[in-house]
Order: sequence, then structure tokens, then C-alpha cells
Amino acid sequence: MEKMKVGLIGCGMISEIYLKNCTQRFGNMEIKACADINRQAAEKRAGQFGIQAMTVEELLADPEIELVLNLTVPDQHGPVGMRILNAGKHVYSEKPFATSYEEASALLNLAKSKNLYAGSAPDTFMGDGMQMVRSLLDSGAIGRAFAAQAFLLSRGPEYFHPNPEFLYKEGAGPLMDWGPYYITALIALFGPVKSVYGSSRKPYGEKEIKAPGSPRKGQKFPVEVPTYITSILEFTSGMMANLTVSFDLQCAYWESHMPYIQIYGTEGTISVPDVNSFAGPVLLRKGGGEFEEVEVKGNFTENCRGMGLCEMIHGIRTGQPWRTEGSMGAHVTEVMLAIMESAKEKRAITLKTTCELPKPLSPDRKPEMYTD
Repeated sequence: MEKMKVGLIGCGMISEIYLKNCTQRFGNMEIKACADINRQAAEKRAGQFGIQAMTVEELLADPEIELVLNLTVPDQHGPVGMRILNAGKHVYSEKPFATSYEEASALLNLAKSKNLYAGSAPDTFMGDGMQMVRSLLDSGAIGRAFAAQAFLLSRGPEYFHPNPEFLYKEGAGPLMDWGPYYITALIALFGPVKSVYGSSRKPYGEKEIKAPGSPRKGQKFPVEVPTYITSILEFTSGMMANLTVSFDLQCAYWESHMPYIQIYGTEGTISVPDVNSFAGPVLLRKGGGEFEEVEVKGNFTENCRGMGLCEMIHGIRTGQPWRTEGSMGAHVTEVMLAIMESAKEKRAITLKTTCELPKPLSPDRKPEMYTD
């Protein structure tokens, strides 16, 4: 199968792991070029991975590039995604798919009208850890699952990111930044969400950059969005989940003592691994027993970002279904926006969008995926 030539726009922190995997691991693509509004950032990544540095305009005009990986900042995922589609190229965006319902709908409609593909991260649910959880649920290991609790309670990105302000602006915050991992994981386990109810707070009016080594360490910046959000999600399948995310824990460690996700069934409980990773541990408790670790097998337990893009390319070439379709990204976007709308209006919100429950993946997948 012919490799697809891919371009990348947005050469920030997350681009390094994408480029590592997409140039060294996944064999159905060739990263031809990268671009960034900061030319030095593009040249740095180009030199690091042996690809071309281009301007955004040059990359979008290159006839060899069929697909563009959109790793821009969150509020540019929609506008840059539209530019990519209008240039006649498929697009795969880092999460979130968009920062408004209108942008998400416009992206899907434009892609359909041009017979192009639009996809969206995260693809962490495709890792062997989450796939083991899906296997346990599908096999009835805890009987009938009926509820879940999900938590991401942490210090904010000011502790590790040298320029964290954009994560506290409209279109970002903990729900739009970290929420996609949790909501996508829940949808990958239980299917689409029917309605939500949310509540939110903004405990701090400003924050301080504390990232080690940042030349801006000690500088303060305003917080524009709520940074403690809690919500109830009701799924069309009948499942119910509580989701709480926060940038506001001022403790000595990153994590609270809460689990990432726990799933409750009529015959047991599953403790889900970090949904921002691809590995375990997966813990299972049956009846009144203790939690026991379930062995996670497979070739996708390390950081495999780009796996969703790899499968999307296979889908384009073969016409087969793929799991990181834009319809799920758009649904995740609407879920997050509905939670924030509910928090403002103090009422439950019924969703307009939906998506398919992704099919489970085999643990026997080959390490490189889709090279034939």
C-alpha cells in the first residue's frame, strides 16, 4: 500500500512524540514537512526528524501532501482545520476537535462536501490498557455495568509548561484540555452521551508560572475560565457517569488519591488506568474481594500518539471504518460545551450530536500497524 505524504502544522511540545511515532513506528505514512507561525520552532523539529520546514502557506499548497496533522493551539483547531480542508487535504487534529459546536459542525460538513476525511485525537483509548477494560466489560466480568466515576484533579500546567496562559483562556481550561481524554474514554466504553448536567468554579483569578527552567518563571497571568468543573453524564445506553476535572490542586504531588475512572457493575468493579496513557494497570474486583491486577498484553502500551492517524490513513486507502472519526470528536466537543452551558444556566442539557461506539481492537495487532 502506498504511503501517504503528511504535513504537520504546529511545532509545540506535543509535536515531538507525534513526529517520533509517525516517522519511526507507523509505516503507512511519510511526514514530508512541518510548519509553524514561529519559523524557528518549525526548523527545530525539521532538523530533529529530517523533514522539511515550510511556511503554512507552502505546506497547504504542496500537491504531494494529502493529509495535514493539525497540532496548533486549541482555539485554532477549527480555523486551521477549515483551511486544510479548503486546500483539498484530509485533516487530523489534536484534541479538542473544535472549541465551538458551530466550528465542529462546519468542519464535518466541509469535509463531507469535499469528500475528505476529518479525524481527531485523542487515540489513547486505542491503547492496550483501555482495550483490556473494554474486553472485561464486553465479557461481563463485572456483570451489567451501570455507573462510573471519573476524576482528573491536579495542579495546573503552569507547573510544567513554560507558556501556560493559552490553557486558561476561552476555549481551553481543564475541561477542554483534559476532558477529551476522559469523555472519549467513556464514549469508547459506553457509547454516546444523551444529556449532561454541570457545575463549575474559578477559585483563582490569576496564576503564576512555576515551570522549572522557564525564563518567565514567577510571572503572573489572568485565569479567564472556570478551573474546577464537575458534571453528570447520562449515556444513551443507560449508563451514568460523574466527571470532575480541575487545575486547582495546590498539593505537593500531581495526583489526588481519587482513581482516574472506576466502573461499577452488578457483580464487581473495574479501576481504569490513566486515560492519558496507553498502558495499565487495570484492576478488577469481583464481589467482596480485593482489587487484583489484570495483565495487559499487546504492542501498544507505551506512548503511541499517532495511532489514530495511522488507522485513519488505512481507512482512507481501503475505505474501511476507523475509530477516531470527526463525528466522535465533534460529539466530545459538544459534551464539553454542554457541561459548561449547563453550569452557567443551572439546567440539564440534551445533546444534538451522537456517534458510534468504536469497535474493540485485537491485542494481537502488529507493532507497526497497517504497513501492508
